[in-house]
Amino acid sequence: MKIAVTAASGQLGAAIVKATVELTSKDDVIALARTPDKAKHLGVEVRPGDYNQPEQLEESLASVDTLLIVSGMDAPDKRIEQHRNVIKAAKRAGVNKIVYTSVQGAEVGTAFSPVIQSNRQTEQDVRESGLEWVIGRNGIYIEPDIEYIDSYKKLGQIYNCAGDGKCGYTTREELAFAYAKMLTEDKHNRQTYNLNGEALTQYQLADYLNLAFGTKLNYVPMSVEEYRKDRIAELGDFIGTVIAGIYQGIQEGAADNPSHFELAAGRQHISWGEYFNGLKAQGK
Repeated sequence: MKIAVTAASGQLGAAIVKATVELTSKDDVIALARTPDKAKHLGVEVRPGDYNQPEQLEESLASVDTLLIVSGMDAPDKRIEQHRNVIKAAKRAGVNKIVYTSVQGAEVGTAFSPVIQSNRQTEQDVRESGLEWVIGRNGIYIEPDIEYIDSYKKLGQIYNCAGDGKCGYTTREELAFAYAKMLTEDKHNRQTYNLNGEALTQYQLADYLNLAFGTKLNYVPMSVEEYRKDRIAELGDFIGTVIAGIYQGIQEGAADNPSHFELAAGRQHISWGEYFNGLKAQGK
C-alpha cells in the first residue's frame, strides 16, 4: 500500500512522513511538496505537490492508495479551492482513502473563524468525495510557546486574551503518530477525531514553562481588543488579528473539547508533566 503525504516539507507534514515510515517502511511512503528539494531529507520518494496545479497533483498521486492532506496555509477562500484540487486529483488518480488535517476552534465570532469555516468546508468535501476518509481536528500546537520562551523571559510574563479559558494543546510529534495510525488502520475510516492532550489554562501553561525553564513567569490576561492591537503592532494586521482571534476562541471555550486522541492513536496523549519534564531534562 502506497501512502502519500502532502506539504511534506512543512513541520507537520514531515513529522507525519517520519511517523508513517516507522509504522510501515520508506518504500511505502511518498512525500508530496510544492518544492520537492525541500523534502528530500526525509529519505522517501518525493513528488511535486502544488495545491494550485491539479494536473501535476493527479500525476503525482498515481499508484497512491491512501492520501493525507495537510490543510493549506493560504487565505480561507483560496484554500477551499486548493483542497478541492487535491481531492479531485485523488479521485482521478484512483486513491481509495483521504485523511485530512483539520483544526479545532470557534466557527463564528472571532477573526480566526473564517479559517475554521474553510476547514469545515473541506471536511464536508472530503466526506462527500465518495472515497474512504478520516478527519483529525488538531488542537493548538504547544511548540510556539516553547520557541517563544526567550521573549517570555524578557517580558517576565505571558500575556494574551485567553483569560481563564482552557486550551486543548498538542504537539506535532503526537499528531504525527496519531495520523500515521489513521493512515494505516482501516478501523478509523469515517471517523472525525479531536486530537489534543489535556486542556490547560494559561496559568497552568505558565507553571509548566516555569518547571521546564526555571523561569518565574506569570500570566497576565488582556482584553481581546488590547491583545489584537498588541499583536498587530508586532506581526502586522492580518497575522496579528488572526492570532488574537485564536486566543479569543480559547477564552470562549472553543479550544476546550473532548479529546479522541486515544481512539485515534491507540494510546494516551503524552501528559504535560512528562512533556515539560522532558524539556527540563534536555536543558532546553
